[in-house]
Amino acid sequence: MSTKYRHQVLQLYRTLYYMGKEYPKGADWFHSRLKNAFQKNMNEADDQKVAELLKRGEFVVKELEALYSLRKYRAMKNRYYDEN
Repeated sequence: MSTKYRHQVLQLYRTLYYMGKEYPKGADWFHSRLKNAFQKNMNEADDQKVAELLKRGEFVVKELEALYSLRKYRAMKNRYYDEN
């Protein structure tokens, strides 16, 4: 990996690690999968491939945000609205 993507990769990892603390299957499950995914691509040297992987990681961040928003919405709906 070139040094120009190093900061972005580290920031993505930190973001995903932090977001994984609230994952429904558990933080340990998420963190182990996250670590394996980053280690699998650790030796990637092609800048174009690294950019694609970063894009995929940003997509995952957006999907997690949507998952958490939906979970919050459902909790609020169940709390304040009667099912009848």
